[in-house]
Amino acid sequence: MKTSKLALITGGSRGLGRSMANKLADKGINVIFTYYTNKTEADKVLSEIESKGVEALALQLDVTKTATFEAFVNELKNAIKTKFNTEKIDFLINNAGVGLPTPLGATEMSVFDTLTDIHLKAPYFLTQLLVPNLNDGGGIVNISSGLARFTAPGYSVYGSLKAAVEQLSRYLAKELGPRQIRVNCVAPGAIETDFGGGAVRDNADYNKMVANATALGRAGLPDDIGDVVAFLCTDESRWINGQRIEVSGGTNL
Repeated sequence: MKTSKLALITGGSRGLGRSMANKLADKGINVIFTYYTNKTEADKVLSEIESKGVEALALQLDVTKTATFEAFVNELKNAIKTKFNTEKIDFLINNAGVGLPTPLGATEMSVFDTLTDIHLKAPYFLTQLLVPNLNDGGGIVNISSGLARFTAPGYSVYGSLKAAVEQLSRYLAKELGPRQIRVNCVAPGAIETDFGGGAVRDNADYNKMVANATALGRAGLPDDIGDVVAFLCTDESRWINGQRIEVSGGTNL
């Protein structure tokens, strides 16, 4: 059943974000999502979402450029007033991300900075700007990674930044509690998407290695994550707050 709720997802034109957008739409939640450069794919996702009977909007955003965030928020405010006839959003999902290897001893500072901009600075400063435009009683979902709990050589920067996101989520939950805004963190395991060059999806040997390390015996699929994120944007999850929820099928137990 359609609701008047409105969710914003960063990085919604592919992979996990695309699934999140569709799963939110399945629950009748209107969706705004950002895309980096691929407007063609963004338009496809718009069609998918709108076919489910909800309203949707795609906005361009480069999450590496924090200097553009204030202009983006102003664009968002104008767009939701025009498109959705509302002043605020109900849910924020900080999802946009990239997977870049950072082997110890061979990591350029520019790569470190890019990963930090995307995975820590963007969710921090976007959230800071968007909190005044978030309805009381709403929610924030930050996307972490199983790599914040277990390790994979070559991903020390990515895993460390995701651990920081998990701690940030706890702080946000505490600080936004008086407004009844819940903040949780979803930590996917290895998922079959184009993330990190599509290794889990396209490399049969790597996929098998992931499956063998997972209690349920397979690699993850985008909808495994999208369903959980959508659930966290419903009233059924009203008493879940400040939590790290790993969605990995039981990887490296």
